[in-house]
Amino acid sequence: MRCVVVGASAAGISCAKTLRELNKDVEITLISKDEYVVSRCILHHYIEDVRSIDDLNFAPYDFFKVYGVKWIKGREVTKIDPKEHKLSLDNGEEVEYDKVCLATGSSSFIPPIENLREAKNVVGLRNLEDAILIKDLLPNIKDVIVLGGGLVGIDAIAGLLKYDVKIHLVEMGDRILPLQLDHYAADAYNKRLEERGVDLRFGVKAEKLIVDKDNNPKELELNTGDKVPCDLVIVATGVRSNVGFIKDAGIDCDKFGLVINEKGETDTKDVYGAGDVTGRNPIWPTAVKEGIIAASNMLGRELFMTDFFGSKNTMNICNLATMSLGTVIKPDDSYEEVIDVEGEDYKKIIHKEGKIYGAIIQGDLSYSGVLTQLIKEKIDVSRVKKPLFDIDYADFFNIKENLEFTY
Repeated sequence: MRCVVVGASAAGISCAKTLRELNKDVEITLISKDEYVVSRCILHHYIEDVRSIDDLNFAPYDFFKVYGVKWIKGREVTKIDPKEHKLSLDNGEEVEYDKVCLATGSSSFIPPIENLREAKNVVGLRNLEDAILIKDLLPNIKDVIVLGGGLVGIDAIAGLLKYDVKIHLVEMGDRILPLQLDHYAADAYNKRLEERGVDLRFGVKAEKLIVDKDNNPKELELNTGDKVPCDLVIVATGVRSNVGFIKDAGIDCDKFGLVINEKGETDTKDVYGAGDVTGRNPIWPTAVKEGIIAASNMLGRELFMTDFFGSKNTMNICNLATMSLGTVIKPDDSYEEVIDVEGEDYKKIIHKEGKIYGAIIQGDLSYSGVLTQLIKEKIDVSRVKKPLFDIDYADFFNIKENLEFTY
């Protein structure tokens, strides 16, 4: 049987690896636009010279040889024909398949701000090519604007801090990392970034990129009337699923991306999906799990994706570590918050009726393992007769024959 995987990031590599582990004889081909296997989560490490391109590789050494995978690299899939079971590549080549997993991920979204899409030196930070371009440009750059204060935007800032450039963050929201941090945890990072000379602008919107006669960026005009100088703009305002090649194939997509079920199946026979191409839950562990699920079902081994839990993120910015889990701002007053602050160590737990729904741990992360299990397993902590921050594995790791926890 011929199994084809499209995409060489977390979901695609996971899928190819699982296919081989489950079947030593299946023919596996992986097609990727990328010429390297790299973790997109650590591209900023390349910018700041912490890692080389080879060091960005998250796959085992000599992965394609060890797992017997034919890699067609540097090629983009431009069309899929489900009836003929064929993929068309950008060089005119066609690849036939019996089963295919679409793990093409997502791309940076450049918002429709005047001149932003047409100007030079405007780049996302999604692919290795983006990181290489940014690094190549930096020696001739004085002012960098990072547009967006989410994970990618903060990663970009982290990669830029070692350079002699002025960094400006433009963010519509009221804090950095609004999905991962509350105001207290975000403020701890704000102080450290400002100490490093970063210009933080919150609650503002970009209106127009002012360019020179050669289409190079000069200033970004905000809705406040302020103009922020820039030679380089790194856009981190979100992503869009890479589903362009699917649009005429009759495969179901919605406003987020490719639609798959809990078995990784699309609505089209022999076509599966995994990872960011779905536009849902863009977390590394989830992409890996979805790759495993898709591979298993491609080979007829029924497996269901029932656990979509993943930590929102673990980060270490300016030598301050933070982990956020689940819900970080209580949805309403029916939820309770427990907070503990000691120096730079900050802990917050959000709970309701004995269940923990989210937490933030900043500084000392030693309690994050216990919290992850409490949230993931939906363990009722109301029966534990000690403070929430003092719970340990011994309090809930005993299980009866009927799988209930004993306390």
